[in-house]
Amino acid sequence: MPRQMLSDQAWKLLSRVMYLTGRIYNKPEHRMTLEGILYRMRTGIPWRDMPKEFGCWNTIFRRFNLWSRKGVMSEIFKFVSALNDPDWIFVDGSIIKAHQDCTNIRDSKNEAVGSSRGGKSTKIHLAVDSGGLPVYFELSGGQVNDIVHGQSLVSGAPSAKQIVADKGYDSEPFRDFIRNLGANPVIPRKENSKVGNKDMDWCLYRYRHLVENAFLKVKKYRAISTRYDKLARNYHAMVALAFSMMWLPMWVD
Repeated sequence: MPRQMLSDQAWKLLSRVMYLTGRIYNKPEHRMTLEGILYRMRTGIPWRDMPKEFGCWNTIFRRFNLWSRKGVMSEIFKFVSALNDPDWIFVDGSIIKAHQDCTNIRDSKNEAVGSSRGGKSTKIHLAVDSGGLPVYFELSGGQVNDIVHGQSLVSGAPSAKQIVADKGYDSEPFRDFIRNLGANPVIPRKENSKVGNKDMDWCLYRYRHLVENAFLKVKKYRAISTRYDKLARNYHAMVALAFSMMWLPMWVD
């Protein structure tokens, strides 16, 4: 039997959350389906190469595609991330290399795949809480600048007292947007700025590595560090599941 990722307690929690969404039935075989999805997320193998112990590969893929369309993985992530500590919110983006098989789509503009000098890629825009755990994320093409998703990222994250970001988010309109939300922006200005960084809280800024650590943790899964899914919603579901796995230890001993 291939190595599994869910303990009995973890499955009990996740199965309850999945059932409460009202979008899937409570079936015992769903545990092996989810284990198969997690196995594929961890290894990055093609669906057709799924070990038979998890069941028919086509059944697993069809259920994953159905759950993705119904937003089940996003609901799981939303539920488990409810224990967040939003005193500080750290935001950043990270580029994901897109596999050649996932770029063969008709309308790439709507599938969060972009072109740059490095080739086809996707970018994950992420917000984490004071403990470095993910609370909200968005997808875009890899060539999209971080500041483009700055306002929507902060709006989607829980209300915070401090919003911390790097120089990629250096924008006075973005700072004003954060202040209007009742938070304090901790964003360094670029070297050519006439204002300078005398107002910067460098002590708090040192903790910005928490969002980098979150990317490091989910990129250990091969289906996250390289995008194989053609549909943006399927890759979004896979990323949501990876972030949910980061939260499970907070719920299960």
